[in-house]
Amino acid sequence: MGHMSEDRTKERVARTTWWPRWEYELSEYIKTCERFQKANRKHGKKYGLLQHIEEPKHPWEAMNMDWVTGLVPGGKENFNAYLIIVD
Repeated sequence: MGHMSEDRTKERVARTTWWPRWEYELSEYIKTCERFQKANRKHGKKYGLLQHIEEPKHPWEAMNMDWVTGLVPGGKENFNAYLIIVD
């Protein structure tokens, strides 16, 4: 089953409802809605193929880092990203 975007949700709410700070409160609620986050996740830009890199001769001679972002916040700290580091 589909799910509306945040803008579309706000348009529909605005037709029939109003209260002070409603747009802010609705945005905050949407951030906590697991179903909304899964249905409207960003897929991001697709990048090219991995390129060959020379194997380092010593530990920590070369490091690769990348972020995984846009995750549904979770855990007691409410994290929404990972930093991945490979030596």
